[in-house]
Amino acid sequence: MASTYRRALPQMDGFLMTDGGIETDLIFNHGWDLPAFASFPLLESEAGRDALAAYVADYLDIARSNEIGLLLETFTWRANPDWATSIGYSLEEMDQFNRDAVTYLENLRVGVASDLPHLVISGCIGPWHDGYVAGSMTADESQAYHSRQINVFAETGADLVSALTLTNVEEAIGVTRAAVAAEMPVVISFTVETDGRLPSGQPLGGAIQQVDAETDGAPAYFMINCAHPTHFTQTLQEGGAWTSRIRGLRTNASRMSHAELDEAEVLDIGDPIELARDHGRLQELLPDLAVLGGCCGTDSRHVRELVGAWTG
Repeated sequence: MASTYRRALPQMDGFLMTDGGIETDLIFNHGWDLPAFASFPLLESEAGRDALAAYVADYLDIARSNEIGLLLETFTWRANPDWATSIGYSLEEMDQFNRDAVTYLENLRVGVASDLPHLVISGCIGPWHDGYVAGSMTADESQAYHSRQINVFAETGADLVSALTLTNVEEAIGVTRAAVAAEMPVVISFTVETDGRLPSGQPLGGAIQQVDAETDGAPAYFMINCAHPTHFTQTLQEGGAWTSRIRGLRTNASRMSHAELDEAEVLDIGDPIELARDHGRLQELLPDLAVLGGCCGTDSRHVRELVGAWTG
């Protein structure tokens, strides 16, 4: 199928919701075993596809009840070369998973086209290394590494590509350049620590400014994900013009640091109502925010509260 929104992303002019933390939801709330936190293998089986359908259905319901558009990421955060091969898939199988993930959402979009103002499909790109640890790729290495996945998405009906939980600016620059070469809109989403800095130690504002400077402002916008609002509120308060480039949030339910989350044996889901209240304090700081959802520890309960509070 042809892309629906690639040339005119609706979130550039209006508000969309997105989903929560799919991997933590499926593992801790629904008992799925996801090797290396990879959800794309669920596309292989009928039971797995049913689980994905049930997961998405909750967010479709929230979007309908709030009469807003929905952005859905493909289930491909781990469908890049090193992660896919580490759990036993060939590069050719990885390519097919990336295609199938878009097709799955395209078929879903056909079925709900009359129910929602928009359903935007984003090809989800994860980091080469870990979303909590700063990697060591150069920008050129990142471009070469991520080009394969991005080029596959460019051949599908995906509307854009989004790189989530990036930990350093060099990888972000490489992803952006690969997307530009493939003529795909691209969104860059950084992970930040409890001090509001990237795991690499670079201030968030400096990272955004550097990516823009070294790619001629190519990203459609930036996001923050995999952090609690209290981890970066002060950073935004101290920020400057660069904060206007942040148009999306996918936050964690927990206030814990990434190191603490790594050691936790049970899922910290926080308090959905408190999380929504913490987001309320960000509305003046991010007046152009256009995409809102959750990350680790969040599920449809959190996103329902977030969207209701933000839009209300």
